[in-house]
This record gives sequence, structure tokens and C-alpha cells, in this order.
Amino acid sequence: MSRPTPLRNPGLRLKPLYQPSDLTNVPHLSTQPGHPPFLRGPYASMYTQRPWTIRQYSGFADPRETNARLRQQLSNGAQGLSIAFDLPTHRGYDSDDKACSADVGMAGVAIDSVEDMHLMFEGIALDQVSVSMTMNGAALPVMAAFIVAARERGINCGQLRGTLQNDILKEFMARNTYIFAPQPSLRICTDIIEYLHTHLPLFNPISVSGYHFHEAGADPALELALTLLNARTYLEQVRERGLNIDAFCKRMSFFFAVGSDMFSEVAKLRAARVLWCEISEAVGVRQPQARALRMHCQTSGAALSAQAPLNNVVRTTLQALGAVFGGTQSLHTNSWDEALSLPSEEAALLACHTQRILQEESGVCDVIDPWAGSYMMESLTASMCEQARACIADIDAEGGVLAAIQSGSISLRIHRLALEAQARYERGEQTRVGEHADERRAIQPPIAPSVSSQCVREHQRSLLKQLRLKRDEANVRKHLNALRDGTKTQTNLLALCIEAIAARATLGECINALEHVWPRYSQPTRFSQHRYGALKGQCADWCVLQQRVEHFCNRHGRPPHVLLIKLGQDGHDRGIRLIGSVLSDAGFEVTLQPLFQTPQQVKAHLATADCVDLIGVSSLAGAHNELLAELMALIRPRLGELPVVIGGIIPVGDHARLVGLGVAAVFGPGERPVDIAERLLELIETKERQDIPMQPVSVSTRLTKTSASTGSPPDQCSRLPAPGRHLR
Repeated sequence: MSRPTPLRNPGLRLKPLYQPSDLTNVPHLSTQPGHPPFLRGPYASMYTQRPWTIRQYSGFADPRETNARLRQQLSNGAQGLSIAFDLPTHRGYDSDDKACSADVGMAGVAIDSVEDMHLMFEGIALDQVSVSMTMNGAALPVMAAFIVAARERGINCGQLRGTLQNDILKEFMARNTYIFAPQPSLRICTDIIEYLHTHLPLFNPISVSGYHFHEAGADPALELALTLLNARTYLEQVRERGLNIDAFCKRMSFFFAVGSDMFSEVAKLRAARVLWCEISEAVGVRQPQARALRMHCQTSGAALSAQAPLNNVVRTTLQALGAVFGGTQSLHTNSWDEALSLPSEEAALLACHTQRILQEESGVCDVIDPWAGSYMMESLTASMCEQARACIADIDAEGGVLAAIQSGSISLRIHRLALEAQARYERGEQTRVGEHADERRAIQPPIAPSVSSQCVREHQRSLLKQLRLKRDEANVRKHLNALRDGTKTQTNLLALCIEAIAARATLGECINALEHVWPRYSQPTRFSQHRYGALKGQCADWCVLQQRVEHFCNRHGRPPHVLLIKLGQDGHDRGIRLIGSVLSDAGFEVTLQPLFQTPQQVKAHLATADCVDLIGVSSLAGAHNELLAELMALIRPRLGELPVVIGGIIPVGDHARLVGLGVAAVFGPGERPVDIAERLLELIETKERQDIPMQPVSVSTRLTKTSASTGSPPDQCSRLPAPGRHLR
């Protein structure tokens, strides 16, 4: 009797044995690499003549420190640079803006002006090194600053090579670092494509990303479908603009995550090329090579474990091998310590050397598409194509990508899959080696570089002050007004932004100019109800938790009320939405605040909310120390010992400081949601038993588990994943 196959990807159930009959009616078996539909790769020779590009993602604190990192990467063997920007830059704020002060320099480099761009690339030949910039919401001023910096160094922009992510649609579905509403955001995206098409012919104007869907919980088929749907939307926008779509497609690239389920991931990457060849041809792309999908891949941050972190070296190597077998054109490998803190220099070097070992020692570059003809892989690739097509058809039936963004259905699909994946872990259908208590060993992680947001912020403020003292304010204002007015005409916004940046306008000022016409956009943060509980069924730990919550309700005449918040500019919400679902289904009353909260906004909410028993904060971007210190100082005088907890990627060295601030508990990656819920209830009950009464806040409209604050109707629809530090 054969052993059942684990449900790593329920949509692609592997059989124990594949035979020739599994290839019956499977298309494209006799096709060649470099030819449509590009199943076997976009280039005829693939790695036999040129290996994939080693491109490590990096951005650290201020531009000078990032410059040192980039130079070190090049000396370590990196063949291209990939820039990580801090969250204020992503969200269009200057470093001296009070709205984002704690996040400055914490999850990437702070860039406020063209002067910062000069500092970041000092001593790096921009006409010789390929530069990838992971930027979407603020892509307009960031790309402008890069172009101006190159011009002022005497570099012909026609020689610049690299990629701008510029994939704004996925921000509304998963990552949430958007600034403007979808329609004006598409206008900006298309203006950038148009300008780069004309003036930077070697620079890829967009990298359509599936990585964030994967990290948010999507399975491979949904990741693939959403990525291709977004790409089709951009292609249609370019066609409507009257640009040459064949030329555009040749400069379009894609970005996928690669998880540990190797067979599914290889099939996904192979299927991506087949499907894009079909889709682009249907939209009107005629040249065969223009229909070839080229991709960058990154190993999965969500797969990293904090409990046995050295095992992440093996996971990352396995995932990197899957990307190579799938035919990626460039690759980033995550550092093993990213579930614990910012990557250490030692771990980052090992991640880079992992790729070099694969390239130089393993022999994987010697054979083109080694999985070709495999009964299993060819059958699996065809199945992946079928599932992705079905997902695309479903979303098209809703009215397409923009309609599905507006309704929230895509975000809900991803969230539901994250809940299902969590339930599979808890039922033992999937495992992570080393996470059971009896398997863990104490590991002393390498010392990660610390970032003081205050120091970076003060340094950037000093540079901004100098910039504003030296520039011609009237000239700056003239160009910012032209940028603002350009939103009402057909004038290319990147061309206008370049002139403003060259005059020494800041990135934040450029975004502010656009805000006069297009206000900042927000969308509700929703979690599913009545699904996690159904997936848990009659599990003993779940039943015990529900009974304890029911007992609390009987004693108090109400459920325990938890307020969940994301502080700062971090938009990654998989974990907090999952916890919202768990608590709600267990019987808690849950209020989930919108993204990007400030401590002052939380204080204001508490002043009008119903009785709150506990505050839960989610932090994945390193700004927790400053944000929690500010929050605790604001709420303690009024609310006394109201329990406050935090979950996310919190370095062990920060735990004592947080406890000293009054934080009641710290939850890291890998904590079981049921255990978290139990601990929260214990904290609430402990507070209740104290002589000090639980602090009821002034009563307003009664909130229920289906309240508008969750944005979730009751019929809607994770051991917590470690998203890694690559907030791409």
C-alpha cells in the first residue's frame, strides 16, 4: 500500500507513479528552448552559455551605508544590484515627515532626493552594472532621481540597464505600499513605461510580480494567474497608449517566488512561459521573441523558520535549485537569519555563495531544461496551466482585475488560502523540520547590523535642510506646479518629475504635488470569519480554547475584545489578518484597524471605542522599538495596565527592551495561532483578577464580531509564516 502524498499543494496532487500514459494529450512536448511557447526557456542556449544573474536584494539605513553594502556585494560575486528602499520612500514620504519617522532606514535605504541617489551609487559604474529597483508607489520620483543622477555623472541614459518594478496593481492585492487609487496609479505606471521606452531602451520599465501573492498565502496556480492577469492589464494599457507592444514586451520582466515544494514550483515557472506566450499573442504581440517571458526569482521568506534557523540554509538551497530548474534569468537567495532580524553580513555572504556553488560546482548549468520529457513534470506543467487558466477565467468573469480589486475578492482569495495552509500545518499534513519543541536546538544567530532610525532620520534631515538652503525655491515650485498640472493633461509625468528632481525637489514634494489632485488612497483591511474554525474542526486544542472563551463570555456578559493594529508604514498583513480570523472564530470580539496607523491614531480610537481588553500590534519592518515606546507613553496615563502584545519579526535582543516598556508578550514567527490566542486570554483574565479594574474606555456604538471595523461580512472568508526581511 503506497504512502499518501502530503498535501503541500492541494491543487496539484502528485501521484506515486507517473507513466507514458500521463503524457497523452500533453501539448508542447517536442518544442525547443528559445522558440514559442518557450516551455523550455526563453533562450536557445539558456545557462550553457550564460548562467543566471546573481542579484542580491539590499538596502540599508542611509545612502552611504547602502553604498558600502552594494560595493561589498559586487566584490562577493553579485552580477547585478537590487535596491531595497525603506518604507517611507515606498510610501512617498521624505525622511523628515513626522508621519513615518520610526520607519526611516529600517527595512531598506532612505532616499529623499537626487543627492541621495548620487551617494548610494558613488564609485559604481551605472553604465556597466545592471540595477534593479524594487519600487512601485513612489516609482515616479525614484526613477526620476536615478535618471537625473546618471545624467549629472555624464552617463548616456541609453546605456542604463536594469529593471524598475513599477507593478502597482499587486500593491492593492497583497503588499499595500500604494499611494494613489488604482486608476491614477495606472496612469503613472504607463507614463513611466512610455518614457523609458523612448529614452532608456535597455531598461526594463516593469517587473510584474507574483512574489508577494506567494508570501501573502497564494498557492502556485493563483500566484501565476494573478501575475499574468496584471501583466495583461499593463499590456492593454500600453496598447491603448499607442506604443509598440512588441517592443514593450521585449523589455517586460516577471518576478516569482519559489517555495520548497520543488516539483510544483518548477512546473509553475515552466507554465508561466507557456501561458504568457498565449496571452501576449491574444493581446496582439506578433514577434515570437517578444512573447518570451523572462523572470527574476527569489526564495521564499515565508518558508523561513525562526525555531531552527540553520535549517533555512537547506530550504533556501532547495528553493534556489527549483528556480534554476524552472529556468530563471536572475535569482536572489534569502539569508538564513531573516526570520530573526535584518540579515547579518555573514549570512548574506553565504546566501550569495549558495548561488555560486550551484553555478560553479553542481553542473546544473550544463543541461538545458533537464526536466523536459519527464512524465511527472510535463503532466504537472500542463495541470498548472489548466488551473491558472481557470483562475484567470474566474476573475475575468468578475469584470477583470480592477473590478476584483475594488470588490476585495482577490485579497480574500489569498487570505483564504493562507488560512487553509495554516490549518494543514496544524493538522500535521505539512511540517517544517525543527519546529517541534523536541527538535529545537539553541542557535546563536550572527550579529545582525543594527539600524538606529533616529540616527538615520537626523542624518537625512540634515541633508534635506542643506538641500533646501541651496536650491532655487521659485524654480522648484515652478516644476512642482507643472507636475501637479500634468495630472490634468496628457503630458508625460515622468518627464515632468525629472525636471522637478533636477531642480532639487524632494521625492516627498513630488508626491505631495500629485496629492493635490489625487488624494492618498485607502482600502479596508478585512479578515475572514467562520473558516479557520471550520478547518480546525474538533481538534482538542481548538475546543479547549473555545470553551475558555465561552466561559469568559458567560461570566462577563460579553466576549473578550482585542484591538489589532499595524503601526507604521508596513503593509504586510498576512499575519494580523490570520490572527483576526483565529480570534474571531474562537469567540473573541476583534477590531482590526486600517493599515498604516500612528500611535496618535490608536490613542484617538481608544478614546471612543467600547471596552478594549487587549491591544495586539503586528510588526515586520523593524520599527517596533520606537513605535511601541511612543504608543505605551500615550496610552499608559489613561488606560493603566491595559495589556499590549506584539507579534512579528522581533530580534531576541529587543525582547527585554519591549518588556521594559510594559509590553506583556512578544510572539515571533512560528508561534501556533491557538497558543497565541490562549496566551492573550490568559493576559486578559489575569488583568481581570487584579484589584485594578479592567479599564473600560468611554462607550460608543457597540462593536460586534461582524462590525464594520473588520470590513468583513460574516459569510466571508497560520502557525504564522516568517515573511523574511525582503519586503519587496
